[in-house]
Amino acid sequence: MKKSIKIMLTVLALVVVVVVAAGTFTVPENEYACTVRFSKIISTSDRPGLHFKVPFLDSVKYFPKAAMLYDIPPSDVLTSDKQNMTADCYILWRIEEPKKFYQTLGSTTVAEQRLDALTYNALKTVMGTLAQSDIINMEDGGERNEIYEGISSNVDKLADSYGIAVDDVKIKRFDLPESNENAVYSRMISERNQMAEKFTADGNYDAAIIRNDVDKQVNIIVSNAKAEAAKLEAEGEAEYMRMLAEAYDSPEKKDFYEFTIALDALGQSLSGDEKTIILDANSALAKILAGAN
Repeated sequence: MKKSIKIMLTVLALVVVVVVAAGTFTVPENEYACTVRFSKIISTSDRPGLHFKVPFLDSVKYFPKAAMLYDIPPSDVLTSDKQNMTADCYILWRIEEPKKFYQTLGSTTVAEQRLDALTYNALKTVMGTLAQSDIINMEDGGERNEIYEGISSNVDKLADSYGIAVDDVKIKRFDLPESNENAVYSRMISERNQMAEKFTADGNYDAAIIRNDVDKQVNIIVSNAKAEAAKLEAEGEAEYMRMLAEAYDSPEKKDFYEFTIALDALGQSLSGDEKTIILDANSALAKILAGAN
């Protein structure tokens, strides 16, 4: 009898443990917990800790609360000028309404497939308004940010019906299809060469203007300097003549001056190897030499 009672108590304890275990669950800090009964969500909780449910009738579905990164496979888009480009992008998304998310999608795998389609459609719409040359030559980061914001806003509005919030959509890179990659690169090289030739021509034009202006200034300075030099030379000659006139203002001084000039001329004549000179008998120099004899 005692043995039967002990067995019954043991079985009862096991049943209680199983019922308690089946009737409780825990919610992690970074997850949502949805209580499901007969395939319908009856409650949702994001409060961490221990929670209760009806044993064996209710089940619990967990969904991540944190933002998730989904790297979308590269896809082809068509630009406004009917050129193909391959876009590689990613999306940051999170579950905002777990009940709606479970009812419409049910899992993150299905959600990523739906986000892939929504993002591709939004990307195709935006890229359809831009020419290939605008995309390739886009150097202003602000323009790219406007494109990203437009795509993110569009995808976020569409994903709201699934209980999803889209935080960001970024295009990692644009690739050119192999069929027209070489043609585009050749066009870009040609455009850069034209820009370089224009810059060179503009530089040569500006340099010619600067050189002409410098040559003009130099000619003006040299001309002014020559004029000033001629003026100073004329003033010096005038002063020299005035001083000569003052120094030889009498017949005696004049004769002496002529005598010194004649001696200078004679000295220059006899400076070479030839010591013979022919003079007019009436010249002042001949008279001086005759007087010396």
